[in-house]
Amino acid sequence: MAGSLTSKTVPVVEGPREGPLIVTEDTDLLDDLLRLCAAAGVEPEVHHSVPEHRGGWEAAPLVLVGDDAAERCRGATRRRGVLLVGRDQDDPNVWRLAVEIGAEGVLRLPDAEGWLLDRIADVAEGVAAPALTVGVVGGSGGAGASTLSCALAIAAAQAGQRTMLIDADPLGGGIDVLLGGERTQGMRWPDFAGSKGRVAGGALEESLPELHQLRVLSWDRGDSVLVPPEAMRSVLAAARRRGGVVVVDLPRRVDEGVAEALAQLDLGLLVVPGELRAVAAANRVASVVGMVLQDLRVVARGPYGAGLDEAWVAASLGLPFAGEVPWEPGLPSAQEQGAPPGGSPGPLSRFCGEFWGRVLLTGSAAS
Repeated sequence: MAGSLTSKTVPVVEGPREGPLIVTEDTDLLDDLLRLCAAAGVEPEVHHSVPEHRGGWEAAPLVLVGDDAAERCRGATRRRGVLLVGRDQDDPNVWRLAVEIGAEGVLRLPDAEGWLLDRIADVAEGVAAPALTVGVVGGSGGAGASTLSCALAIAAAQAGQRTMLIDADPLGGGIDVLLGGERTQGMRWPDFAGSKGRVAGGALEESLPELHQLRVLSWDRGDSVLVPPEAMRSVLAAARRRGGVVVVDLPRRVDEGVAEALAQLDLGLLVVPGELRAVAAANRVASVVGMVLQDLRVVARGPYGAGLDEAWVAASLGLPFAGEVPWEPGLPSAQEQGAPPGGSPGPLSRFCGEFWGRVLLTGSAAS
């Protein structure tokens, strides 16, 4: 479905989508529920009692029953996705009514408006299981985190996964450049800097440049833009709701926005070159990142200094070992000619394919 932009360039969805069934005669409550549906971009069906037409109650993606109408909904087919909604905070009979109509929960407005808005929007978007979200951070300067991020995203897309690559480093030059797509039309981070609240996942995906079968959120070539924590939180949450795989290229410094990104990761990969100074620098990065991200693992990268190997690198940092990125001599020249990292068969693409083979087969970050 095509996306459009608000005045603040936050993606919304064009045209109303199928919304919940609302059952109520309370005009004030109905006004509130219609307002929430409009904010979620859906068009509800409204009745004063259980719909008489066949399948109306059963087929609705969500049913919102006003507490004034609960008595009239007794005897309706038991189903999932029924919520009892009201405005009276002190009604002692509310839980009895909820049990009688088989409601999953009781909501009181306006306190529960934020939660209910998300639920309405989730149902309308057809939200699947959240995306497996992997962050990549360099243990030292020039570690190759952006290269690995691109290669992981390309490998996931080639494996048939819905994939989004997010560049969370405003000083990195733009990850779309590594993919040869700096001139490809689509939105960049400056368009999302003012995002607050919920961002529509489908419209986000469709607004981004599509490169090598994946969607990319990168930076433009202008001055760096500060992405507030709430914008990072909203955009990452929208990306994850689309399912599949999300790869996040992270900076080494952790500010409030990066901390929001770290909080949504399932797994972090710390790329560490096999040099003493790089390991020392990586230890400092790991201590900061590890304050937010519980599952952080080491990816070692050769060539190694005298007496060092991948096992020593991981042991020195006291972190689980995720694998070794092999040295690929022709990679820099291939990138200069416009070839994306990991786009062609080679050691890097094999590493990424094996990584996703372990992670995606288990359906979790465990490997």
